[in-house]
Formats: sequence, C-alpha cells, structure tokens
Amino acid sequence: MSQKINNHANLIWSIADKLTGLYKPHEYGLVILPLTVLRRFDCVLEEGKAVFLNEASKIPQNDTFRDKRLKDLAGQKFYNTTKYTFKKLLEDSSNIRENLLEYINSYSSDVKEIITDSEGFNFESHINKLANNDILFIVMHEFSKVDLHPNTVSNIEMGYIFEEVIRRFSESHNEDAGQHYTPREVIRLMVNILFSEDRKILTADRLTKLIYDPTCGTGGMLTVAEEYMRELNKDVTLKTLGQEINPTTYSIAKADILIKGEDANYIKKGNTLTQDHFSNQKFDYIISNPPFGREWKKEEDFVEKEAKKGMEGRFGYGLPPVGDSQMLFLSHAISKMKPISQGGSRVAIIHNGSPLFTGDAGSGPSEIRRHILENDLLEAIIQLPNNIFYNTGITTYLWVLSSHKSENRRNKVQLIDASKAFNKLRKSLGEKKNEITSEQIAEITKIYGEFKEGVFKNKDFAIESKIFDSGEFGYSKIIIENPKKDENDKVVINKKGKIEPDKDLRDTENVPLNEDINEYFEKNVKPYYPEAWIDTDKTKIGYEIPFTRYFYKYIPPRKASDIFDEIKELEKDESKLMKELFEK
Repeated sequence: MSQKINNHANLIWSIADKLTGLYKPHEYGLVILPLTVLRRFDCVLEEGKAVFLNEASKIPQNDTFRDKRLKDLAGQKFYNTTKYTFKKLLEDSSNIRENLLEYINSYSSDVKEIITDSEGFNFESHINKLANNDILFIVMHEFSKVDLHPNTVSNIEMGYIFEEVIRRFSESHNEDAGQHYTPREVIRLMVNILFSEDRKILTADRLTKLIYDPTCGTGGMLTVAEEYMRELNKDVTLKTLGQEINPTTYSIAKADILIKGEDANYIKKGNTLTQDHFSNQKFDYIISNPPFGREWKKEEDFVEKEAKKGMEGRFGYGLPPVGDSQMLFLSHAISKMKPISQGGSRVAIIHNGSPLFTGDAGSGPSEIRRHILENDLLEAIIQLPNNIFYNTGITTYLWVLSSHKSENRRNKVQLIDASKAFNKLRKSLGEKKNEITSEQIAEITKIYGEFKEGVFKNKDFAIESKIFDSGEFGYSKIIIENPKKDENDKVVINKKGKIEPDKDLRDTENVPLNEDINEYFEKNVKPYYPEAWIDTDKTKIGYEIPFTRYFYKYIPPRKASDIFDEIKELEKDESKLMKELFEK
C-alpha cells in the first residue's frame, strides 16, 4: 500500500476518535463508511456544480429519461440535485441535520439506497444520533478537511483507500467479521490460483471477462480480482458482478463499486439460493466464500422445487443435509460455469471439511461430488492453515474447478496440503491467529501451477502435493447378504423359491471403482463367508475425497521401556519432594 493511500485512510479513520463513547469501536464504520462515500461524491461533483444545477432545472420531473439525462449531464454514475456541498452545509450549523438529510435525499437512487436503506447503512438514524449528541457538525467539519477530489485521488486510489477503511471496520468486528469479510491474504491466494492457468489468455488485447461472486459480502474478492487483472493487463476489462444477502455489507459492496466510478447495477441484494438475480447467465470466473454450517430450512421449499428441474435448474445434482447450505452454493457456482464450447470457466470457492466426505453413496453430497468428478471439473483442493479466518479456527479448503482444463490436468485432481504455510500474528483478531504471507502465497501458487507431486520444503514451512486420477475417489457400495438358517442350520427358502437373506448378517463393502467387484468379493469376502452373495440390485456408486487420509503421517508410539524409565524418574522426583516436605 502506498504512503499516500495509507495517509488518507489514517486521516479518515482518525475521525472515529470523535465517536468514542457514543459508539463502540466495531460500530465506527456505520458512520465513517457512509460519510467517506458522501465526501468522495461531494468532491467529484464539486467542479461544474453550478452549471449542472442550471441545466438540470430544465429537465422536467416527469421526463421518462430524467435519471439517465442527469447522469449524462453530471458525467458520472450518480448526481445530486441540491445546492448543498459539505462546505455549504457547514455554513448553516444550526440547520445542519435538516440540510444534510435534504442533501442525501437529492442524490440519484443508487446512492440514496446505499446511504438511507433502513437495513443497510441506515444513516438517517445515525445523523439524528450525532445531532442529538452535538457532534454532527464536528464530524462533518473533520470530513470536509479530507481532500478526496479526483485531481488529488484517482478512482483506483480511492478504491484502495475505501478498501483499507472497510478492512479496519471489519477487523474491529473480530469474531463477527468472518461472516462477511474474508482476510485479504486468503483472497489474494484465491485470485492467484483462479487466474494462474489463464495468464496467457488474459494478456490478449481488448479482452472482456466476467467475474461473479454469489456471496460477495463487502465486495473484497471482486476488488482484489480486479486489481490483479489490472496489474496483469491494463487492456483487459473485468466486469465484476455479485450478490449479497446482508443489507449492510451489500451497501458497502455497492458503495465500493460506485466510489471507483464503475457501474454498481451489477451488485444485487438478495438471497442467492432463492433469488438468483443472474439467472441463465454464465461467467468466466466464479469466486466465493459461502457460509459454513448455515441451515437452509427457510429456503427448503424453493430449493427442492428447483431441484426437481434436474440439470435445467441449479440443484439437480443432489441436495445436501438441510443443516448446511455450503454445497448448495457449490452447485450454484457450477451452474454458472460456461461449457468449453463457450470458452469454459474457472471457480475458486472456500469450504470446510464436510463437502469432502459427508454423505453415503447415493446421497445428495455424494452425487454432487460424483457430478463434479465424472465431468472432470475438479482441478485441485488446497488445505489452508487453521485460524486464518476471524470467526472460526476450523480446517478450511480451497476448491478449484475448471471446465477447460489444460491437457496435463485432464482426469486428474491435485491435492495440496498447505496447512503449515502460515505465520503467527503478534495479536489475535478474534479466531484469526495466523496469516498467510506473500511468500507463502507465491509458493502455494507455484506448486499448484507446476502440477507436480512432492514435499516442497522452505526454512519455515513445508507444502505437500499429490496427484490422483479422478476415478480414484469413486467406489461401489455393495450389499453383502448371508443366508438365513432355521434351527436345524438349514438355509431358509422364501415363497419365491429364493434364499432368504438374514438381515442381522447383512453387511456393506466399499469397492474402489478401479477394482472389479466380483474379484474383490472373491478375495476379501468369500474366504470368510463362503455362503455370502452380492445383492447387485442395491449397488450404489459413491464419491468421497478423504483428504486427511492421503496426508496422514504415522507417528510410532514410544517404546514401553522409555515410558517405564520416565515413570521411574518421576517417582524418584516425587519421593525426593515428599522427603524434603516432611523433613521441614
């Protein structure tokens, strides 16, 4: 981060000192963020305001195209039709509350929605709170001294400044931040991986790509992706689209887009599972950190109805347990992928461990994995370090999917254990006790990109990579039956003339797909149960990815003699201490 951007962010965040006592630290952003947006827009619209107001007065209120004409007249994605600026508001201190409200309500609908939405920033209530406590004028005066004019701060720089303010606000939440805010180093790793296989493609001239985040939170993933693309190729246009259910973080995400001078119409509010604002649309890139362990009972009727559409819907592969929606978001992301005939798509999505193995053969989760693996969509899964998120310390995994794999990755899956690639923070932020450094991000990305097996050691950490055939994760679940016998130990024959199976002796076996079922049965079952047979009508195909098993390191137990010697030493120490105690 440049010194200029850091200085501006420091100046803006320092105004939060005026809120001490009236607001708790994690609430500062509810005032600082909307005022940062308003101050930037105030600076952008300042030049030529008199001319704009004069021309705007000539456009009738009932003009069907008034909104578009006013935006064209302002030369921006927004406008303000009142005479007020931050400077003019300060000239009438006794009426600053009323005038500020008029000023806000005179903005174009996008801005007004962000600032006044009762479920978002709800800034009107904060204006009243500040005014009632006699600090509204003070805060406005401090913001008026922050120079955010376009000649001083470019749109790109303004985006960085706003992102830094968002980060400070989010980190002050600690345990709550992880619900809506993904640590920047995690996003950088995701973006690096997401674009790494397409670097050659992305250097082309006049290229336009679409990136979509179905759970966009404050918009951080889209922002970092845009930054990466800009560094890679300034001639590439990356259109960012996203949807967010939380009104406050939706407001922040939309404000971030507007504040950079871009079109905020592609940021939508609503529940992605039930309100797909981008239905029937495909994207070049999908990036997401969906909620873990969030139940979808409220959405159950809608989801089940859409699941009945099969492949025409988003959830036709199968449904996960109602207690955890993250695999629904995975299915949703897959439904947004372009087929290879349209150029293909890439996905980077964060999950906890359950999507790897939860669900038996034939269950919804297993069928989702089956669809992914049998259609050769899974490129890699990367285990991330624990305690890198703000609200959870559990193990997390980055799934990488592609519908246009490179030749050497076809029908292969790379598993990477990067759980040891982290540095400890000097001070914890909620559950976030560790961070992934730039060096570690680069190393993980390199190991992924080189697509090789092995243990790659650094002086401070080691990363292990293994490569498997996609079919290795599949298995046939077979039902083993044994005959029911009567009191004379004779086999019972049912009315249909068939051997009656004994339910108490029924068993199951999971046979790897790359093994012949009959050969497996003859080798592993028949020697122990000579009368057993397979009920072939009940055989089901299942898929699981036992990540931990593949990277398990056996640690042999200590020798009994060593343990015994240690116990004897402890007994000696105890006897000595007791003797000293009683001698006193």
